[in-house]
Amino acid sequence: MIQEIEIKLRIPSPEEAHARLNGLGFQILHPRIFERNHVFDTPDAALRSSRRLLRLRDAGGLVTLTFKGPATTGKHKSREEREVHADSFDGMQLILERLGYRVTFRYDKHRTEYGIPGAHGVATVDETPAGTFMELEGEPEWIDRTAAALGFSEADYITASYASLYAAAIAKSGPAETAPPPEPEP
Repeated sequence: MIQEIEIKLRIPSPEEAHARLNGLGFQILHPRIFERNHVFDTPDAALRSSRRLLRLRDAGGLVTLTFKGPATTGKHKSREEREVHADSFDGMQLILERLGYRVTFRYDKHRTEYGIPGAHGVATVDETPAGTFMELEGEPEWIDRTAAALGFSEADYITASYASLYAAAIAKSGPAETAPPPEPEP
């Protein structure tokens, strides 16, 4: 089974995230890119009620369909993750809709991916309407060591989904403050 193990960390800005990661020797693996994400479910919310997720993502022209199984959360979030690539975001969305799925949540973000050669984990910086977050994904020990080296404690760990974080941001400041980032320039 392919297992995703991760945490999110709230950080004031992408610049601060870059400075902290750079200070530990992280290098940019994939430069900042715009992502469009659609989460699908059945009309009766069968996936959500079983804590599974079906997401279609377009990240700079790379279209990925992702299934995520139910998450177990302690200090880290862990879940099965399966991904396949498609040629067309709109074409894959149409297939999913023809199968009875519908878009239940949309979110956009800018993402930059970082790594250290030979390390067993990846750090991403996600710029979202709900704030800037650093995600650490890898083995639990790597996540804990890296978070501590970046100046975070376990009390800073976030295992909530972006849907939950968006809902909390809207509840706190209203929808006008959480509008999606602008579409990338052609």
